[in-house]
Amino acid sequence: MDLGNTINDTPPQHTSDNGAHTDIRALNELIQKESAFIDLIKLEMNKVIIGQSHMVERLLIALLANGHILLEGVPGLAKTLAINTLSKTIDADFSRIQFTPDLLPADLLGTMIYNQKKEEFISKQGPIFANFILADEINRAPAKVQSALLEAMQERQVTIGEESFPLKEPFLVMATQNPVEQEGTYPLPEAQVDRFMLKVVLGYPTKEEEKLVIRANVSKAGFPKPNKVVTTDTILKAREVVKQVYMDEKIEQYIVDIVYATRTPKDYGLDELEPLIEFGGSPRASIALATTAKAYAFIKKRGYVIPEDIRAVCHDVLRHRIGLSYEAEAENVTTETIINTILNRVDVP
Repeated sequence: MDLGNTINDTPPQHTSDNGAHTDIRALNELIQKESAFIDLIKLEMNKVIIGQSHMVERLLIALLANGHILLEGVPGLAKTLAINTLSKTIDADFSRIQFTPDLLPADLLGTMIYNQKKEEFISKQGPIFANFILADEINRAPAKVQSALLEAMQERQVTIGEESFPLKEPFLVMATQNPVEQEGTYPLPEAQVDRFMLKVVLGYPTKEEEKLVIRANVSKAGFPKPNKVVTTDTILKAREVVKQVYMDEKIEQYIVDIVYATRTPKDYGLDELEPLIEFGGSPRASIALATTAKAYAFIKKRGYVIPEDIRAVCHDVLRHRIGLSYEAEAENVTTETIINTILNRVDVP
């Protein structure tokens, strides 16, 4: 498959292993129709968020792929503003939870309280019961609170006392961590970080973007407010359409090769990476690459996945799933370098 494939030169049908036919042209038409709301969301978010288009797009990918996202960046890069704005454009409930060292799991999930009138204990639900959760500075809270949040993310339900409560759908957790200040923090264990579908590293805005940020904040007109343009039902319906995006077996093999190259680099002629990698991506990495690539194709209004889609989401999917050895850290080798090397060497279908 050529990276330059466009909708016009796509064959009308593909045949899968089980002999079923996929009508790509019809799928393209369906996805162009169903993905129209993406432009509306982006338009509203661009009113408020200046720059940071990568973060906005990754938030949409996580939302459509039914995953969660971890953002790493210094304070003041519009992380809180981004998810708050997204929740307002979708007419959804939003909770911001500031993680602190004295936070308890009950502060997040809820607890049992005694009702004097009824003379019984009743469940009081915590801030986790919302569509969009901002877990601000997640690495400031102790392990018990982190694991309580990550369990809710995985199981999509919370148990308070003896009663279990399903969480709202759509349910998206955007956790943030500050890479600069490490004093008084509890780094997330690797197994827990793996629960996040994407990890996005944010940089500073450009000079032009920063001038626009200043203007927006000191303007007489006040800070712009986004409009509600879609409902949660639209998002849930779109998730089902994303699953229909066609993925060829060659693309599946490409995903497997990339992930396996993080585990056994020697098999791909990447002997130099062997001493630098402590452990590679888990099967969650393969699943996340496939689901996020489908969501990315949907955002690009395409009914099929091309290798370029895999490469576009690869860094955000893999950067927190590759463990670096002491040798790599001593040589200042980053996961970004390793992913770039793998993408440059693994054969593209």
